[in-house]
Amino acid sequence: MSKLFGCFFPLLGRRKRHLSSDSDMDSVEEKNVVLAEREDSLFKVHLLGATLLSWKVDDAEILFVSDKAVFDNKKAIRGGIPFVFPQFGPWSAGPQHGFARTSHWKLEKEPEKLPNGDVQAVFTLCDSDSTRALWDYRFKVTYTITLMDKKLNMEVDVKNTGESEFSFTVLLHTYFNVPDVTKCEVTGLKGITYVDKTRNEETFLEDREVVTVAQLTDRVYQNTPSEHSIRVVAGNRTITMRKHNFPDTVIWNPWKEKAKAMSDFGDDEYLNMICVEAGSVSNPVKLGTNQTFHASQVLELT
Repeated sequence: MSKLFGCFFPLLGRRKRHLSSDSDMDSVEEKNVVLAEREDSLFKVHLLGATLLSWKVDDAEILFVSDKAVFDNKKAIRGGIPFVFPQFGPWSAGPQHGFARTSHWKLEKEPEKLPNGDVQAVFTLCDSDSTRALWDYRFKVTYTITLMDKKLNMEVDVKNTGESEFSFTVLLHTYFNVPDVTKCEVTGLKGITYVDKTRNEETFLEDREVVTVAQLTDRVYQNTPSEHSIRVVAGNRTITMRKHNFPDTVIWNPWKEKAKAMSDFGDDEYLNMICVEAGSVSNPVKLGTNQTFHASQVLELT
């Protein structure tokens, strides 16, 4: 029988990168981490930002969390899958990448075993005085995470619950754990236009069959296909990313100099991570009253 529950443990300022054992969980505050398990896999979500901290399959950790990530219930967690909303990138109204990743989310539905054996949990974020002080709109974000057989399904619903139309961008900022980023390959991007943030945000056309990283990389690929393969993840495994209604794919690695400049990131950790991020960021989504935006991402380990 699968174990499925929401769990809570004491918080420390630093954590091991892969949250790889039950003893690691002893450092996490009780009311901040939700653990869901099935026979061969698990996920852990921190309620600060509804940040996925861990996804393990057959004891292999798929996600990267920095050794220097800060767990103070204020600062965005460096790694896992932070939830970016309502703004991707710099924001004149508030913090970079918006307020969702530093907001405290509600566990709407505790991890529950479904009839088919999958385990599902639901998290929500609604507008509040603090969000309206930055972005004066009413909304409800519902984030449904389902643990499947060697798959992790993330569904995002954004509903406009107010009387005014609003626009937003949204992205799942996924950090993958890789043994050597220079050997990691991402498929499905040949012929795609991208904005290179390391080159004055100029636009280029990707001409490679597989995209690799060997330097500072910060690219927004636009109108990408619905499927990518990310090779050489978590040892020598492959992740297939399938996305719906997320038209953009961001690839990011801070490389050596920027890694050293980040207080919550180890100097050499850039070698063991790559961000491949599904989102809708190039063109803001517009929502009228009572309208709902739906998108999803499925990660499958092979």
